[in-house]
Amino acid sequence: MAEKKTTPVTIDGKEYVFEDMTQEQQTLVNHVADLDRKITSTQFNLDQLKVGQQAFIQLLKESLEKQPETVQ
Repeated sequence: MAEKKTTPVTIDGKEYVFEDMTQEQQTLVNHVADLDRKITSTQFNLDQLKVGQQAFIQLLKESLEKQPETVQ
């Protein structure tokens, strides 16, 4: 006989079985998991944007250093 496959979900150190949860609880778990993925993806994108911003700042600084200063 095949074993029933279960999916453990750990919340605050306590383990629950996903399949034993109500439909509402399963939906909430799925929302939390999806938000975790989105937060991770957003952090990755933010890291890229910060590095890109610093690169453009560096390029601007180098460009400004190459041209002679104008007296105003």
